[in-house]
Amino acid sequence: MCGRYNFSQEESEEIQAIVREIERRQGVTGMKTGEIYPTNAAPVLLAENDAITPALFSWGFPGFKGQRVIINARAETAPEKPMFRASLAARRCVIPSTGFYEWDNHRQKYRFNLPDSTALYMAGFYNEFKGEPRYVILTTVANNSIVDVHNRMPVVLEKDMIRTWIQDEVAAREILRAEPPLLERKLVS
Repeated sequence: MCGRYNFSQEESEEIQAIVREIERRQGVTGMKTGEIYPTNAAPVLLAENDAITPALFSWGFPGFKGQRVIINARAETAPEKPMFRASLAARRCVIPSTGFYEWDNHRQKYRFNLPDSTALYMAGFYNEFKGEPRYVILTTVANNSIVDVHNRMPVVLEKDMIRTWIQDEVAAREILRAEPPLLERKLVS
């Protein structure tokens, strides 16, 4: 679940601001936008001093024995998994997007968004592997807005939950147990 998402500065002023800040801070120009795939470098939001700042990280932890990358972690089991436990406790981040994609059993592609919002924020965490920062998206049981397409969905954060998710470990554990907000969906051709 959540094997691709959209990051489009044309669709969201919030996303435009994140791109401008990364360009200013990291000197990065021409970063990938549009459909984001596993292993792509994409923006995440994290704590730096007392501020929430964007940074460019790669999507996916290295898999076992060089096998595929691990792009998602189950919210229900991540706190106990040795690979995820420390990152979830101390290195939480938020993945900004303009929606995520999922396919149904008939291979029809859908895009999911928050109603009345141009940005959708997903909960995640990060770690460093061979000097490269990489992130994973947390997933949870699908709610009524997606369950007929897929049984999992990202842990979606309302904008006012970003700082809490990143900086408050106790509140973050509560967020993992909460039902995500209902989403809108659109069939993508």
